Amino acid sequence: MTQGLERTKLSAADVFSMAAEAERAGNGERAEQLFVLLGANLEAAGADLARSHETAGRFDQAEAIWRTLMRLRPEDTRIQCELGRHLLREGNFTEGFALMEARDVELSRGVRGRPRLSFPPWRGEPVGSLLVFGEQGLGDQIQFARFVPELIARGIDVTLVCGPPLVQLFEPLGARLVPTLAGQPIPKCDAWALSLSLPLLLGTTLETIPSAPYLPGRSGGSGIGVATRGNPQHANDHNRSLPADAAAALMSLPGAVSLHQEDIGSAEFATTADIIRGLELVVSVDTAVAHLAGAMGKPCILLLPFVPDWRWLRERADTPWYPSMTLYRQPAPGDWTTVIERVRLAVPTR
Repeated sequence: MTQGLERTKLSAADVFSMAAEAERAGNGERAEQLFVLLGANLEAAGADLARSHETAGRFDQAEAIWRTLMRLRPEDTRIQCELGRHLLREGNFTEGFALMEARDVELSRGVRGRPRLSFPPWRGEPVGSLLVFGEQGLGDQIQFARFVPELIARGIDVTLVCGPPLVQLFEPLGARLVPTLAGQPIPKCDAWALSLSLPLLLGTTLETIPSAPYLPGRSGGSGIGVATRGNPQHANDHNRSLPADAAAALMSLPGAVSLHQEDIGSAEFATTADIIRGLELVVSVDTAVAHLAGAMGKPCILLLPFVPDWRWLRERADTPWYPSMTLYRQPAPGDWTTVIERVRLAVPTR
């Protein structure tokens, strides 16, 4: 069988596709033979096939592949997270966030792994005090900071560990704030939790996301704040940041001002928030600036690639995370031209 496959020059993804099709047709023996043939290439072949389905908009087929991989490699945390992200994009929060508990936790740049503390992780039970670790990127920390007021409303004394550029921004949340700095003492609490675990621990669904603005904003204003790129070290930045010509087109809009930190002259997000309060609109790719505008309730146009990050779901022009936000999606992979033209037609010309 191996020689026959080699003669036909099939790729590993082709073999996985054949195996999956044999399984769907009820030919378990043939499917098992092909899965065994893939050996160490099994995960990569399945992942490539699933992503190719996603890129083509065949999301049901992609889910079937991720679930097949989960059956074959149930202990593989990477597969769990891939399926988790897929399900979250479909709006299945219950299963999606549960699978995402297998994620690689990044508490700050270069600091990975779950905390090891003298007090236990929180399981959702009543506690008097809770230490919440903001994790992943700054945009994630802004997005999931929405749960801090809900915890406080439950009578919990919250301490939030967050990126140093967010400390001043988060002061209105009402939590005790601790920057993620080396050597910074960690206060003892009844329990601790990771910020991206809070939706699971709180039983959050699409319908129960705390969606009201939770950082101080201001209605009205003038000018358009623009963010055309994200952190270049982000694994998916090539997919979300704009090419130079598209970025230039946005910056040519009437009243456009850059919201990038190097142009503002400050790494403090409180400074960015002060600028956003005076603007009429923010136009941003999927980066922390968009989360900030949404958290403040400022009107924001979010520019998304054809296959977006899980939090933006699919085929929606709105988002339950931020009611003031409108989503402009690529109609086809790589098509920023259509997206930028929609922005040019929609933004104020005065």
